[in-house]
Amino acid sequence: MLGSESDKSTQKYKNMDYKYIEQLLERYWQCETSLEEEAILKAFFNQTNIPAHLLHYKKLFISERIWQDIRLNTSFDKKILELIEKEESVKAYKTTWKHRLMPLYKAVALIAIILTLGDAAQTSFHPNETVENDYNYENYRDSYNDPEMAYNQISEALQMVSQSLNEISQDTLLQKQFKDKQTEQ
Repeated sequence: MLGSESDKSTQKYKNMDYKYIEQLLERYWQCETSLEEEAILKAFFNQTNIPAHLLHYKKLFISERIWQDIRLNTSFDKKILELIEKEESVKAYKTTWKHRLMPLYKAVALIAIILTLGDAAQTSFHPNETVENDYNYENYRDSYNDPEMAYNQISEALQMVSQSLNEISQDTLLQKQFKDKQTEQ
């Protein structure tokens, strides 16, 4: 009879412990446990006799112990150090001006595309406006009422162009003669 009473008190004590463990678990899920209380939970779940309704929590609290037992061997460290210390040859890459200026070319092309699209959009939104340099022959109108006056104007313009070309050709002829004289000396 004494044995059965001690078993009952032990059972009662275990039931109280289980209630305390359940309370600790509730507090653990609410993140309200201290480090000492978490150590109590770990010690409890490291025992062999755990009630069935708390058994599914055992893996959570013993996983830290399992992971502490797993260690990397020394060959792993050697392999990692060999990979780190391994010298790789660096191949020199010769860059040309074309490759260096490629981003600039791309930027210029992008700007040209944007300006072209902007100009096309502007002319399509304002079709009735006259443009100074319009090459559409249907839009040409005579600017002179007197054809003789138009002829005189164009003759003067062509005379000026002819004079400019003559001056340039004389300058180049003088430069050529000067270079020839220098080479003879």
